[in-house]
Amino acid sequence: MRTISYSRATDVPTAVGAVTADPGSAFLAGGTNQVDLLRIYVEQPARLVDINDLPLRQIEESPGGGLQIGALARMSDVAGHRLVRQRFPVLAQALLLGASPQLRNMASMGGNLMQRTRCAYFRDLASPCNKRTPGAGCGAMHGVNRGHAVLGTSDMCIATHPSDLAVALVALDAVVYTRGAVASRDIPVDDFFLLPGNTPDREHPIEHGELIETIEVPASPIAARSAYLKVRDRESYEFALVSVAAAVAVEAGTITDVRLALGGVATRPWRARQAEQVLRGAPATVETFMAAAGREMAASVAHGMNEFKIELARRTIVRALGAITAEDWPAATRAAGVA
Repeated sequence: MRTISYSRATDVPTAVGAVTADPGSAFLAGGTNQVDLLRIYVEQPARLVDINDLPLRQIEESPGGGLQIGALARMSDVAGHRLVRQRFPVLAQALLLGASPQLRNMASMGGNLMQRTRCAYFRDLASPCNKRTPGAGCGAMHGVNRGHAVLGTSDMCIATHPSDLAVALVALDAVVYTRGAVASRDIPVDDFFLLPGNTPDREHPIEHGELIETIEVPASPIAARSAYLKVRDRESYEFALVSVAAAVAVEAGTITDVRLALGGVATRPWRARQAEQVLRGAPATVETFMAAAGREMAASVAHGMNEFKIELARRTIVRALGAITAEDWPAATRAAGVA
């Protein structure tokens, strides 16, 4: 049995200082993913610094009409908040589809962004995994990889990123604010998740001891017409095979602005910029949606069992865009299973 020391921090500087000074330490928030990894010995910190007493639970309007969300705000509280539901429905829907009610009541917003992949090879100490042990190899590359990534992969890793919340935040151009021992930083959420490349063990640009304090979602009129569509093997408590976070503005049948991000198909939350280029200024038609989906998925690479994800992603993009751009879009999104 391992011995793990434990302490509680009551302010941000103390928490940051404690973890920064000890290479074997880690922050503990909701623990919904971290405790699982501790139990199976994938993560083995010598010390946990509990940060649940820190004043980072706010959910409030920011200047200009955006949102400021504390890193320790619980997923269920954010999903049910009036401003989130009214101004950023894609965010509320992604949170509600992200886990069971019990987990949403415990899981923190910052912890969700820091969660690790659910790749079975990563979680099995007997299997090779470059993300867990750099240089060990990737068991999924030629193994059971039905749920693995087809975008953003490398020869070192094809594990998918599991967060639904992160997909919505990437679509909304959110910003992550952190506090380190030396300085504070603001990191666009699209830069917060790193591609595996040759260093799949490094998933974020933050340093040891750097703490997420706040997530800011900027004001965006387009976000009011947004939705999250998640396709999975079963209706609840399941990770995405493909998901789409979309926000679209349409005037006189033409798409004037769009935000699109994908989950379940990439090694990180995937901003679909190729599709957005096709969509902006184009007619809101099925033909346009199909062209955009085809352009985005053209760079995808299958590894055997996960080849079906490429066509599934194309169809899911078309379905989500069709529902959101429909004239009766609230009813259409409900009928399509988007809202």
